Amino acid sequence: MAILRFHIVLFFLFTSFLSLISSHCLPKNHVTFFLFGDSIFDPGNNNYINTTAQANYKPYGETYIKFPSGRFSDGLLIPDYIAEYAKTPYVLPYLQPGVHDFTYGANFASSGVGALFETHREILNPIDLKTQLSYFEDVEKQLRQKLGDEGTKSLLSRAIYLISIGRNDYLVPFYPNSTIFQTYSKEEYVGMVIGNLTELIKELYEKGGRKFGFVNIEPLGCIPYVKILDQGSNGSCYEEATKLAELHNKALSLALQELESQLEGFKYTHFNFYSSLSERINNPSKYGFNEVKMACCGSGEYRGILSCGGRGGVTDYQVCEYPNEYVFFDAYHLTGKVNQQLAELMWNATDPNVSGPYNLKTLINL
Repeated sequence: MAILRFHIVLFFLFTSFLSLISSHCLPKNHVTFFLFGDSIFDPGNNNYINTTAQANYKPYGETYIKFPSGRFSDGLLIPDYIAEYAKTPYVLPYLQPGVHDFTYGANFASSGVGALFETHREILNPIDLKTQLSYFEDVEKQLRQKLGDEGTKSLLSRAIYLISIGRNDYLVPFYPNSTIFQTYSKEEYVGMVIGNLTELIKELYEKGGRKFGFVNIEPLGCIPYVKILDQGSNGSCYEEATKLAELHNKALSLALQELESQLEGFKYTHFNFYSSLSERINNPSKYGFNEVKMACCGSGEYRGILSCGGRGGVTDYQVCEYPNEYVFFDAYHLTGKVNQQLAELMWNATDPNVSGPYNLKTLINL
């Protein structure tokens, strides 16, 4: 019995020693990403929840990874390419079964989610921001078990927190029979969205986060799905939706500047998704695209009905032969080629109006 007790004590001393060593063993160039938000970042969390907002069927994933992983694209997403630039593994969906090495981070994003809890709650039931935050708290606990308090504190302060949220909130006012703008002004509604995002940022800051990356809202009115809401548009962008995105982007920029002045050590990159995608829509041939009005996969006008793969209640759909010639893969999401170009800008752009006040590569090394 004494020998057994000695071995048990020895085992715990050894594991404690390994934990202590591991807390200081992560190299200085080790990069950790925590991702929150919507389908711009979701690599397949929705595969594991009860929702129709899923992309785990063909033809999604057909171009690059050759199988439908749950990413709403023919290829990879912006965070995947960022991981390649950072020379880290792709950040896996938090809900994906199996063993995770959370020292490289975790992805909590959920397709269909908004900053507001009510957004798509009854239709899609996505993983809301508070739940995403609770998942992060679970990861934090697991990291403390592995790295100890000091090691976890160091990792969380050096990690990059990437957030893409809001675009789904701004579709709701344009749905048939929506009465949102009878209850709130546009400015009040944007304020609610920004308020919830700010609350998430402050929660992550309190938990040790210091480096953040944000993607603003693209020109929503140019998305095929949104254009069909504007009857008689003749293929032009739906200006009312785009103006709402512009209101959000201005408010987000001001909110980030305010947070920078309030929170000691808070640093961020703000990627101008709006201007970068607009540039490709307005000058497609310059970036290697031939089609900007119509989606590669879907049905109806501009293939703006979300029926890619024959889901969503519409079994008939069309899919293009060469997705790399298209800006939009389905009625609402981008092709992998666009995602790669945007990720490269977010990572490496030297123009602060595109990715500023730092680009992501610089932010990681601060």
